[in-house]
Amino acid sequence: MRVRLKGDVICTLFLLAALCSLLYSQLEHLVPARKKESTQNKPQVAPKILSDPRAPQRLMPAQATSPRPQVTPAMRQTEVAKTRVQITTPSPLTDSAFNFKLYLLNKDNRNFNLLINQPRKCQKTPGGPFLLIAIKSVVEDFDRREIVRKTWGREGLVNGEQIQRVFLLGTPKNRTVLATWETLMHQESQTYRDILLWDFMDTFFNLTLKEIHFLSWAAEFCHNVKFIFKGDADVFVNVENIVDFLKRHDPTEDLFVGDIIYNARPIRVRTSKYFIPETMYGLSIYPAYAGGGGFLLSSRTMRKLSRACREVELFPIDDVFLGMCLQRINLKPILHEGFKTFGIVKPSAAPHLQTFDPCFYKDLMVVHSLKVAEIWLMWNLLHSPRLSCTQKKQVKKPFQWKKKAQITTPASPPR
Repeated sequence: MRVRLKGDVICTLFLLAALCSLLYSQLEHLVPARKKESTQNKPQVAPKILSDPRAPQRLMPAQATSPRPQVTPAMRQTEVAKTRVQITTPSPLTDSAFNFKLYLLNKDNRNFNLLINQPRKCQKTPGGPFLLIAIKSVVEDFDRREIVRKTWGREGLVNGEQIQRVFLLGTPKNRTVLATWETLMHQESQTYRDILLWDFMDTFFNLTLKEIHFLSWAAEFCHNVKFIFKGDADVFVNVENIVDFLKRHDPTEDLFVGDIIYNARPIRVRTSKYFIPETMYGLSIYPAYAGGGGFLLSSRTMRKLSRACREVELFPIDDVFLGMCLQRINLKPILHEGFKTFGIVKPSAAPHLQTFDPCFYKDLMVVHSLKVAEIWLMWNLLHSPRLSCTQKKQVKKPFQWKKKAQITTPASPPR
């Protein structure tokens, strides 16, 4: 029995030793494999970490819906070179999503096809329309276009003058959001005959392309118009006041009116939406320009600006670019208090004041940053037969302190 037990113990020990040696050999093979996998993964991970933080998330003005092979290979070589340099000397991080180098390389590409046109828009009225309303929009904002059509942007007679309307669009940046956008656009165009669609991506920095293409279109297809109002889709426009104002002016003379901004400085903060590096604009002050919410121009000025746009280098901010074109033709824009492209500012001394009051809008021309429901409501309030703004509100009465307030707390001076 002892001999058998001793043999069993020896056998067991031998099997354990063999098993341990086998496990050890397998472990030696696993460790190099893991090291090898980690070394193979490094080149795949490194570009993600050290890639250019300024890689374009928005499409540049030169990027149309179809790729341009003559530009892409060069840009790929540049990006590879950047990645190689960053492995040793990483560049400082920035939150700017705009690739200015790519913009400068492609800024001369400024001619894009017109996908949807309205060539007879200004031929409906003998002698041409008195006022053409041109509204910047994007494909997916059908609700804003519809509310403009049903309120202040209606076509027809206003104070005896003919009004026409067009919407200015580019192709959507994210086409997956609205898969059937092309079919919808053609259907909307056939229904309303007011869509102008160009073959460039509709992004913030491509608004300059929208500016120059519209002016070129107006000079070719709407040369007989008297005046033009150009603005955003989120504004409220008192067209009656605009027509009355324009009746006192000659369309054959220069006119550019709006909320003019003087002595504006370029923003050098990289995180800002309006960041402009000194390499792109070295001067300390922009030329005078109109707030993009809306402005007026005469037919003569439209033709001059159309020519100037071909001579002035493209600039990412469309409002400033148009100011550069005005400077080019030596035309000083006119400031008008009726254009509130930054909205109606509530006076600090009157916190009780309700700025959303039709009597405030009655004497204005353009008010920016209104929601769809607010545009509809304000237009209906202004055209209500029950609206009465004849009695001027007493300014002092709302500022009188209540008796209880005077007893409990002393009146503090207005801020």
